[in-house]
Amino acid sequence: MSPTLFAQRFPRGSQAFIDIVKHDVKQALAEDIGSGDLTAALVPATQQAQASIISHENAVICGIDWVNTCFLELDKDTKIKWLVNEGEQITSNQLLFEISGNARALLTAERCALNFLQTLSAVATQTREYVEAIAGTKAQILDTRKTIPGLRLAQKYAVTVGGGVNQRLALYDGILIKENHIAAAGSIHVALEHALKTNKNVSIQIEVENLDELQQALNAGATSILLDNFTIADMQESVRITNRRALLEASGNVNLSTVRIIAETGVDRISVGSLTKNIRAIDLSMRIK
Repeated sequence: MSPTLFAQRFPRGSQAFIDIVKHDVKQALAEDIGSGDLTAALVPATQQAQASIISHENAVICGIDWVNTCFLELDKDTKIKWLVNEGEQITSNQLLFEISGNARALLTAERCALNFLQTLSAVATQTREYVEAIAGTKAQILDTRKTIPGLRLAQKYAVTVGGGVNQRLALYDGILIKENHIAAAGSIHVALEHALKTNKNVSIQIEVENLDELQQALNAGATSILLDNFTIADMQESVRITNRRALLEASGNVNLSTVRIIAETGVDRISVGSLTKNIRAIDLSMRIK
């Protein structure tokens, strides 16, 4: 399976990318504001304000477009001056951007804007850590479909900002034959044969759980194989047996303490569900001046 790069489908700045950002922001603002921001209404409607946003920890910044859209949706005359770039490594207590505009709009948009920035920066930051951990090997770090509901594409984008690579974006984006599909189909051979016959222009990957299944997949013509919870020794043996006939992707029990040794087995890819699933928002805050 050739991993789908978010940028190939939705280049930043393209209408497709803008549509994703607007959709996410519209949903977030509607969820938060509902019938109206009761607290912001305490501020005079015409009052103007200035604010600054500061980080409270090191991070890789991601989500600038979502932040801008949150504020501009509520006040198109909002002025935003970013002092950092998308994908830039920042440090604790660093000033990220300054903003000015209608006070009510700034106060109402604040939480949604920071939610996007904190969450997407967390994904990019964690991805960068994994990418740096395997530097010098041939392996790539891939995400999975274990994403926050409603933020699939935003999180996939954040992975690429952190230097990772996207697996299939969704179920429509490629075939991954897992153990339950194999069980329902009857065998690895039957499942793979049917997939290859009916989906000639779609990426196809099959999951195997041991060396015997690996050999069955190779015999059935697999060109992309997911090694599910293999031991390090079995990964090394898989690389030897496959001998570059198929791309090998390791999955399961991957963390920052194990990812380097997994990469050194010679596998081509390592998928990490925690990139988008087990994340802790980056600590940021906005202060009205």
